[in-house]
Amino acid sequence: MSLNSKKICFSLVLAAAAGMVQAVNSSCLLADAGFVAVQDNTASAGNYTSNRPKEKQRLCRSTAVEKEIVRVQKLLKNRKLSWMFANCFPNTLDTTVHFRKGSDGKPDTFVYTGDIHAMWLRDSGAQVWPYVQLANNDPKLKEMLAGVILRQFKCINIDPYANAYNDGALPDGHWMSDLTDMKPELHERKWEIDSLCYPLRLAYHYWQVTGDTSVFGAEWLEAIRNIYTTFCQQQRKEGVGPYRFERKTNRALDTVTNNGLGNPVKPVGLIVSTFRPSDDATTFQFLVPSNFFAVSSLRKAAEILQTVNKKTALAKECTDLAKEVEAALKKYAVYKHPKYGKIYAFEVDGFGNHLLMDDANVPSLLAMPYLGDVDVKDPIYQNTRRFVWSEDNPYFFRGTAGEGIGGPHIGYDMVWPMSIMMKAFTSQNDEEIKICIKMLMDTDAGTGFMHESFHKDDPTNFTRAWFAWQNTLFGELILKLVNEGKVDLLNSL
Repeated sequence: MSLNSKKICFSLVLAAAAGMVQAVNSSCLLADAGFVAVQDNTASAGNYTSNRPKEKQRLCRSTAVEKEIVRVQKLLKNRKLSWMFANCFPNTLDTTVHFRKGSDGKPDTFVYTGDIHAMWLRDSGAQVWPYVQLANNDPKLKEMLAGVILRQFKCINIDPYANAYNDGALPDGHWMSDLTDMKPELHERKWEIDSLCYPLRLAYHYWQVTGDTSVFGAEWLEAIRNIYTTFCQQQRKEGVGPYRFERKTNRALDTVTNNGLGNPVKPVGLIVSTFRPSDDATTFQFLVPSNFFAVSSLRKAAEILQTVNKKTALAKECTDLAKEVEAALKKYAVYKHPKYGKIYAFEVDGFGNHLLMDDANVPSLLAMPYLGDVDVKDPIYQNTRRFVWSEDNPYFFRGTAGEGIGGPHIGYDMVWPMSIMMKAFTSQNDEEIKICIKMLMDTDAGTGFMHESFHKDDPTNFTRAWFAWQNTLFGELILKLVNEGKVDLLNSL
């Protein structure tokens, strides 16, 4: 994200003026674009008193989520872990979900990232992901999730090259001065492959869990055509395509070289991602984990198109593109490392250049099995995993407080809890998982929440006190371990 802070303190502001917010049910608040909720996640609670907003101040309440919190808390004997789970798992619902009905009567849900009051396609898709498994137990939660999916499709159809959107048009928006084809509905227009993949991942998962096909109407068909077209344009087989981006900034990775086109690529079938999931510019524009994500996402889209929409031709186009990208990954994304053997590079350009590193933001090399993009037992992935969790990865940091992967977005010595979570998500070793959970618990700086990053030697030196993606992801991890029968492991902490 573009906003960093150390211990940013916010007050909870709930506007209930007529015409702004009105309760429509016990589950969510109906909100318009003027509604702002700000959550203070910095208060220490040594007695493990809940750091959630008071019940009447929560933006969205799910009976199914509340029941899960109670269930899990009864199983967890470690008081701090139980407290952190109860704070983190509902954080997206409590503080970032703005539910309403559109003019067509369909659900419409705008999701903040937390301290930035804009909706990232990536973040919003990840933030609500862990709630999908509970959708069949709570009709209001299901409706809210359908609203997120429909909102994401609308955003894509406004501009498939954007990564973050405003809740309505803001002519004086923060990044309207960027040298790109900005629109007032856009918060930021950084082209990131994963921005188009996360909505497909969420929609597919929602469909698989609920069987609800109502979200796959005209808006969906327009969105998938826009996604397919954008991916093809950014293969750059027929020129550089329509996208350019430059920003007046003193931060090198916030702008793009070569008049906004980035470093050259050889058109070999891979898809250019001008920016990484960190919102930092790529060096070599074929971002490998994001291309893997595109392959799996296109196949999910093809299945929906074939089964639900009966759009055989469009489904085949998606499948064929996935095959082409997959073949190119096998040919160009693998690097023979002198120490680790065959590994996946982070970025390539098709000319033979490889960038060997990993960034904490997902998709990452470490996280590929979590997203379902590679098998966790894939030997090349396992070699890659050893590489990225080592000091041979330039953005791996180890200190007295913890260790993990960071990235140039925050810089030297700053570990992202997200990387520690991804190590646990992709681990096949209980002791390794245990170490990860303990590290996450020990680096919350007493807040009971996750942060964007923390200093490897000082967890009180952290960025972004309110980052709902990281919070909810921590809850997702703990719930996954509980559901996999690893309660004893958690209780051994």
